[in-house]
Amino acid sequence: MLYFIHGRTHQIRVHMASIGHIILGDTLYANEYNEHNIDKYISRQALHASKISFNHPITNKYIEIVSKIPDDIQILLKK
Repeated sequence: MLYFIHGRTHQIRVHMASIGHIILGDTLYANEYNEHNIDKYISRQALHASKISFNHPITNKYIEIVSKIPDDIQILLKK
């Protein structure tokens, strides 16, 4: 699934919460779902872009950037 973010504050958080897919660690839109005290494992939203790919606008070269899941999110996933 692909989501485009257009710089509107909280946009992805609002949309995901509205369809019942909360972002762990989101204390504004998902706090009522924090029954497992997620905030004791992570002090931010568990939102991470693991991969992005696109064609360079000038060279048209395909570019793919991959990022490992941060340690704090890995710990949260194990819990």
